[in-house]
Amino acid sequence: MAVEVSNRPEAKRYEARVDGKLEVAGVAEYIRTAELIAFVHTEVEPEYEGKGVGSALVRTALDEARASGLRVLATCPFFAGWIARHPEYQDLLYQSRSKVSD
Repeated sequence: MAVEVSNRPEAKRYEARVDGKLEVAGVAEYIRTAELIAFVHTEVEPEYEGKGVGSALVRTALDEARASGLRVLATCPFFAGWIARHPEYQDLLYQSRSKVSD
């Protein structure tokens, strides 16, 4: 099974398609600024769950974030869990630099 992932900036999401089909097998929605990309929701169609579609979405999105020099805010539990299991991507995580405290 071949998973192809493409960025759709006009829709603010990455889309995954399987084996050249037109139907979308999964999406990763994001909010992007000049310095940061926040991944807010990931969804894989039930028939593709457990087949690597979600992992392909995350890996492609994170590789593109790295290439663009973006920090990553993983508010989506799937992204956060995936990054926790792949330490080679943890350097991308956004760290608050604020010195303000309550």
